[in-house]
Amino acid sequence: MEKTAQHIFDEIEAEKKEIKASAILTVLAFIGLVSGVIFELGDWSPWLVTAAFVLAYGAGGIPATIEALQTLRQKSLDINLLMILAALAAAGVGEARDGAILLFLFSLAGTLEAYAMGSTKRAVAALMSLRPDEANKVNSDGTTTKVPVESLQIGDVVIVRPGERLPVDGVVSTGMGAIDQSSVTGESVPVDKEPGDKVFAGSVNKNAVLQISVTALARHSTLAKMIDLVTAAQEKRSPSERFSNWFGQRYTVVVLVGSVVALAAFIVFGLPYDEAFYKAATLLVVASPCAIVISVPAAVLSALAAAARSGVLFKGGAALEDFGAISILALDKTGTLTKGDMQVTDAIAFSGERSTVLAIASGLESHSDHPLARAIVAYCKEQGQTPFGMMNTKAVLGKGISAESSGVRYFAGNRKLVTENAIAVSPQIEAQLAALEQAGKTIVIVGTGSQIIGVVALADTIRPTAIETFHQLQALGIKRFVMLSGDSNTVAQAVGKQLGLAAGDVYGNLLPEDKVAVIEQLRKDGKVAFVGDGVNDAAALATANVGVAMGVAGTDVALEAADVALLSDDLKKLAYTYRLSQRANRIIKQNLVFAIGIMMVMVVTTIFYDLPLPLGVIGHEGGTLLVVANGLRLLFMIK
Repeated sequence: MEKTAQHIFDEIEAEKKEIKASAILTVLAFIGLVSGVIFELGDWSPWLVTAAFVLAYGAGGIPATIEALQTLRQKSLDINLLMILAALAAAGVGEARDGAILLFLFSLAGTLEAYAMGSTKRAVAALMSLRPDEANKVNSDGTTTKVPVESLQIGDVVIVRPGERLPVDGVVSTGMGAIDQSSVTGESVPVDKEPGDKVFAGSVNKNAVLQISVTALARHSTLAKMIDLVTAAQEKRSPSERFSNWFGQRYTVVVLVGSVVALAAFIVFGLPYDEAFYKAATLLVVASPCAIVISVPAAVLSALAAAARSGVLFKGGAALEDFGAISILALDKTGTLTKGDMQVTDAIAFSGERSTVLAIASGLESHSDHPLARAIVAYCKEQGQTPFGMMNTKAVLGKGISAESSGVRYFAGNRKLVTENAIAVSPQIEAQLAALEQAGKTIVIVGTGSQIIGVVALADTIRPTAIETFHQLQALGIKRFVMLSGDSNTVAQAVGKQLGLAAGDVYGNLLPEDKVAVIEQLRKDGKVAFVGDGVNDAAALATANVGVAMGVAGTDVALEAADVALLSDDLKKLAYTYRLSQRANRIIKQNLVFAIGIMMVMVVTTIFYDLPLPLGVIGHEGGTLLVVANGLRLLFMIK
């Protein structure tokens, strides 16, 4: 991380110096322009008038001249050359004042654009400032030593006091308290943490003394990955950016050639030389594609910066534009639409008391570390149920567990365990078991060595924001929602029904390669985004037009596999991300239409009518500033 951080900090410092120098030159150009106009109106010495306009030309034109010459050395042409030629042409026909106005406004626009286009890089700098440079490392004797964050190794323990930012990614080893993760995951509410929970560098410890065990080196933390992704995203051009860049380079040549041809035409049609040169100079200004070239990156980089501050990372402008154009949203079930956290929903006794069934199940499952077992033990603990004491425990892989209590052999497991032990299932019990399974629940059958005495049913709970998110996305323009799951088709259909999905849009029993096949089929009907956890869904993420990994803070595979990474597991971030992408696409179109439209109007006016050069300058530079300001609106779209 440090090389990246230092590199970007150096770039930002260099940019600050450049912007400061540019601002000083802009002020000098303004002073020269105003002084020249005052001297002209006051009928002062021509030498003073000349000196003032020379100051305006020098301060406003030297930076552009240097850039134009550097571009020429690379055997290319750019907009700076057009502005310099136009200003010199204005001076050549005795209108130095108009040339000074042009160079001052061009300098002002350049300064403001440089500041605006640094917004994403400043967002990166803001991310970097979140991580402390030092950490309080806990020594073997219990004392603490302040050490550089870069020196921490995996397994080291650091202590973080209330109000301090976490210096590393890790897990809580001691202490319980609330952590403000908004700077990393975008979650607006502090999250309660206890031993074993993940925490991230840059988060703020709100109210407790915590000891954190380091799980990632500083350069590999989630915050470091965010910085790398946001930085890399600036370099990846979207289709619209590539178009504006391609257009600007080639159009500059067209403008130069067109101005020469227009000059010849003006002279042929009988215009005086001074007037012909003046119109050609004006044409150079109004036909320059400054606004077109700057309009797209102004919007794209602003959107990337806004997204990063909200815990959403786009891998470049292409992903941003594509996500705003999708019409089909496919989502993985477990961990995406559901919490991926099984909970007990039913406990039914077929003989005896329900409490007895729970006590037996809890006693058996306390000897297992299976997720279902942990859920049953936790539920019984919440219910205040004392588990049976068990001995001679025997786990049957993939089927369940058995053990003895007071001389009786008990079991808890699935249908395979029941079949293996040749335990009879009455029609009444079978009907209840089938009903639970049809509802999409996983059943754990509880019994003795010869009979079934009860069943505990569990289900993965749907995220409370899932249905609301679907409604929001539908209102925004998503036409179809599809759920993909590796669970049985029965479970998948049950969850899909709760979400209000059509049966034909719910797919179960899918292996990773099956998910890829479904995505490929969906792509025939429109642009598809796939939302998954980024680990076992990597192939599907890569196959979709846009792959979205959700809740990926702290994971490596997800950040690599996806085009868009949502650092928190808040489904509502999907609606925000889609809305941001749509708005960015609208602003890009608005900017291009406005920039091309105003340019065409001024070109036609210049050729067929008399457009004063100062008015042409104001129209050209004003248009450039307007498209930049329009793009910067996206910076404030934070959630």
